[in-house]
Amino acid sequence: MLLFSWMGKLGPLILVALLLFLWCCHAVVEGLGVNWGTQATHKLPPDTVVQMLKDNGIQKVKLFDAEESTMSALAGTGIEVMVAIPNIQLADMNDNDKAKQWVKKSVTRYNFNGGVNIKYVAVGNEPFLKSYNNSFLNVTFPALQNIQNALNEAGVGDKIKATVPLNADVYESPANNPVPSSGTFRADINGLMTQIVAFLSKNGAPFTVNIYPFLSLYGHDDFPFDYAFFDGVTNPINDNGTPYTNVFDANFDTLVAALSKAGYGDLPIIVGEVGWPTDGDKNANTRNALRFYNGLLPRLAANKGTPRRPGYIEVYLFGLLDENGKSIQPGNFERHWGIFGYDGQPKFPMDLSGQNQNKMLVGAKNVQYLEQEWCMFNPNAKDLSKLGESITYACTNGDCTALGYGSSCNNLDANGNASYAFNMYFQMQNQNLQACNFGGLAKLSLTNISTDTCNFPIQIKSSSPPSLMVPSLLASLLVALPVVLFM
Repeated sequence: MLLFSWMGKLGPLILVALLLFLWCCHAVVEGLGVNWGTQATHKLPPDTVVQMLKDNGIQKVKLFDAEESTMSALAGTGIEVMVAIPNIQLADMNDNDKAKQWVKKSVTRYNFNGGVNIKYVAVGNEPFLKSYNNSFLNVTFPALQNIQNALNEAGVGDKIKATVPLNADVYESPANNPVPSSGTFRADINGLMTQIVAFLSKNGAPFTVNIYPFLSLYGHDDFPFDYAFFDGVTNPINDNGTPYTNVFDANFDTLVAALSKAGYGDLPIIVGEVGWPTDGDKNANTRNALRFYNGLLPRLAANKGTPRRPGYIEVYLFGLLDENGKSIQPGNFERHWGIFGYDGQPKFPMDLSGQNQNKMLVGAKNVQYLEQEWCMFNPNAKDLSKLGESITYACTNGDCTALGYGSSCNNLDANGNASYAFNMYFQMQNQNLQACNFGGLAKLSLTNISTDTCNFPIQIKSSSPPSLMVPSLLASLLVALPVVLFM
């Protein structure tokens, strides 16, 4: 009886302890979300990805479209969602009726008890990038206006806000005074940006910006390496007595200064994308990614903010999964931003609660892989005259970004490079035996040909396999058509 009496008294305490245990195991920094991109040749089922989000306590997700299967998987979960209109559709959204139709199809149809918890609509994605050569300059603001007005007319504008995720290149500091406090909007779009922020402010919508400290290092060997992270530098930037020890704070506060000069210094700011790639460049690896997240997440958890905006910041990590279908025009690293790999498995230990209690996140469950088969260079091949051409073809139609300088598979020998290229093409073609020949230069292997530093992956099963492209002597004449892909 004493035992039961003792347990009865401690029962509530045990329950509280259990609840705390469950909370800490799946705790996530307040306001932290992830970007879920789907530019992959072999996609995980949406239900599998949504279960990953739930298993890791992630309650916010930013999409790059409003694809029906994705939305259906999110229905009833309570996960907060930012849906998106791709840049290529912005011109259509200049038509008020088409904007209303889009809102009806992609927003209000999911607005019911047990539906999708939509919080934002992203109108385009980085439409004012200099590399777009003003392609979306005249269609973005009208699209933003029409979408927000359509949301208002549909009766959901009070809780669902339209915003435009913008690259950090829309603002800058002058070369003669490169400090955050001198930040202004880019001269060529200053008037347009002022109109946009005024409209956002009027409708209670946030400014959304994508900040990438990694890009400060990419191609800039003279950039102070430690400044891209959060664990201190020997020579902080001095901005009129305010020290800046990392590029994230400096970048963010340059935007704050630009907003202030436009008359909207208190406009809420969302960081729509921030992260670190793990392959495809000498600085893109799990070591640097872990260092970056180990600095970023505790700051967010502590609501440290920045010198000009102390406190809470709403942030979406980029990204959730690796995407082997993304354009590599910006760099090979573009396909390696995920905190999870292409198959939904965690890459490195991390703590989304920001307490630096790092452990492997919960990966995708019940993933279906192709057979344990690899394609490799045939060491008995006699005629090697087409080897270079075949490797080029395999990489053009596969993913060889891990072979680049400083990347994870950069240390392979010539035969290893050929094997990697052939295998990536073979996997991309769902292990069709015709895709592992290359005129006798390749052969099938039932033994894993990965090395200690280079993984030769097995692709996951896909419900919509790509059409087979068989290498031929005309391969050198094939040219990959440039496609503008939206992150």
